Amino acid sequence: MSESKVTNSVKTNVEGRNLIIERIFDAPCELVFKAFSEKEHLENWWGPKGWKTTVHQFEFKPGGVWHYCMLCEDKNQGDFYGMESWGLAVYKEIVESEKIVYTDAFSDAEGNKADGMPETLITMTFLDHDGKTKLISSTEFATEEALKQVKDMGVVEGVTSQYERFDEYLKQLQ
Repeated sequence: MSESKVTNSVKTNVEGRNLIIERIFDAPCELVFKAFSEKEHLENWWGPKGWKTTVHQFEFKPGGVWHYCMLCEDKNQGDFYGMESWGLAVYKEIVESEKIVYTDAFSDAEGNKADGMPETLITMTFLDHDGKTKLISSTEFATEEALKQVKDMGVVEGVTSQYERFDEYLKQLQ
């Protein structure tokens, strides 16, 4: 299973059980990294448009936990309106302004991983691109079927929307 697709300046590529998403942001690596590494920033842009993120636990260090909830506040999103989506990340490796590696899973409000939902290993790489930042997100799934399950849920569209929000937020910070 291999496919490539470019949409709204987001480049996606699927290779086996890996989903790679790339985008260039008009901000330096240090700022883009900071917006991924501080709770106050994440709450301002994490999640697709129409969703509000609340961080319940945040320890940005190897072994640290990030537990958060996204709530759909957009009535125009139909059945998604009012829905909560909980996530649980555990940081594995952090290289200042260069890389963040973490596991990511759906969870409940108490931080218990959701049964039947895939856990992934995500590597975020921040590359200087002529004063801008090329962000490469590489997500490794346990199986191709798990990747398909999350793709069918709309992960690429969600990340594309999230990156549009992130782009707007970065403009506010500069």
